[in-house]
Amino acid sequence: MSHFGQNLKRVREERKLSQQELALRARLGTQTIEKYESDLQIPDTQTILKLSTVLDIPASELMEREMKEYPPAGIDTEMEQLIKELGPKRTKLILRKAKEFTEEDFLRVMQMLYELKYEKSES
Repeated sequence: MSHFGQNLKRVREERKLSQQELALRARLGTQTIEKYESDLQIPDTQTILKLSTVLDIPASELMEREMKEYPPAGIDTEMEQLIKELGPKRTKLILRKAKEFTEEDFLRVMQMLYELKYEKSES
């Protein structure tokens, strides 16, 4: 079963948009939005990207099985606090990039961040 419809409706309501407003902004028909939200129809990739842009949410999150407001249980409290401070979008972007780094890349980035912070302080 697709979770796209449930996610679309929840995000639309969080953004305080009616189906008509979303349809207008995404240049789709209101009945099309109704079909998506009731899982009678699944949009193509281009439409998913269009909806994600209008709703300002990554397309992958609209497609997720469960959209979580909070990090999963078992995450340590410092990580939870950092996610709250940075916000989930920024945290995901940082972690996705960090995943690609070698140990040497990571150490260089940490050194650059350290220098940026303390060069600013000294100025």
